[in-house]
Amino acid sequence: MIYLDEAATAPVRREVLAAMGPYLGPAFGNPSSRHATGEVAARALDDARRAVADALGARPGEIVFCSGGTEAANLAVKGIALATPRGRHVVVSAVEHPAVLESARWLGRLGFEVTELDVDSDGLVHPETLAAALRDDTTVVSVQHANNEVGTVQPVAELAAVAAERGVPFHTDAVQTAPWLDLTVDRLGVQALSLSGHKLGTPKGIGALWVRRGVPLEPIVHGGGQEAGRRSGTENVAGAVGLATALGFVDLARAVEVAARRDVFVDDVLARVPGARLTGHRTDRLPGHASFVLPGRSGESVLLDLDRHGVASSSGSACHAGSDEPSHVLTAMGFERELAQTAVRFSFGPAVSADDLRAAAELFTTVAGAKA
Repeated sequence: MIYLDEAATAPVRREVLAAMGPYLGPAFGNPSSRHATGEVAARALDDARRAVADALGARPGEIVFCSGGTEAANLAVKGIALATPRGRHVVVSAVEHPAVLESARWLGRLGFEVTELDVDSDGLVHPETLAAALRDDTTVVSVQHANNEVGTVQPVAELAAVAAERGVPFHTDAVQTAPWLDLTVDRLGVQALSLSGHKLGTPKGIGALWVRRGVPLEPIVHGGGQEAGRRSGTENVAGAVGLATALGFVDLARAVEVAARRDVFVDDVLARVPGARLTGHRTDRLPGHASFVLPGRSGESVLLDLDRHGVASSSGSACHAGSDEPSHVLTAMGFERELAQTAVRFSFGPAVSADDLRAAAELFTTVAGAKA
């Protein structure tokens, strides 16, 4: 199989499993327990917290471990909005992951006013669009670092600077960019950033939210007060160790070579498949991401045919279980509903070779229809 669906989940790294192993077996203690077994787990959790903080250029006390990117985004958007007394206005982009969009809409049902920022045909939020949306009562802004469906990378540093001028906390969903881009939080200028381990090579079920010290945060999971009172529940020590280990294997230098292979793949597909259109920004996109719409074809049938031929890909998002609705990302970018339903997404990491991508392009051509 040629696996081209890493935006949904990446293969688990053997090194990550090895690092997690002791905390799934002999070092099984609860890190809140006051005995030797618990203290072993507590030390591992502290070490993991420091490692995740180091990867972000942050302080260990600013890291909140949670169950994944969805919970981290929920905690950021809801937690900051609910804890900020200045007003009841929330700003998000129209192309956010559902974890952010639905959190904002939930706040809307509590009486907050929600503004969803328009994007251009490439999926970009422009700084002037954000500036026009901000108000004196805006409590939080959330704009993703990069889009999971079309791969467009947002100008987060510029957008965060606009929010900072008005004193508004800015959260970015960096789930998709963690394997590829510099997440040093001071360079991004954000006040909160969310991560998910399974995009980096951990098993599913671990994530983290970084929140800058001093930013108010109301917990949304209540209980025993773990994670400095910001997220209750016994911590997933093995998962935290896995996340820290996976971040240690991120090699930003590989992004350049992967992007070069991506560009060859994109050109190959556009040259071969009649009517195929690339979605997302042509250059400001994730290195291992190529997404297309196919006028007059069924995206789902193309995916099934690719799968039968040994190529794993996606219709654009793995986050809408059982939904046959067109992508909200593509419709926000101006694509008609019928065309949006033809989307096919290929996403891959450094282990996918140029030969793999060439073979995938040939199979894609076969199932989608070659040019004469």
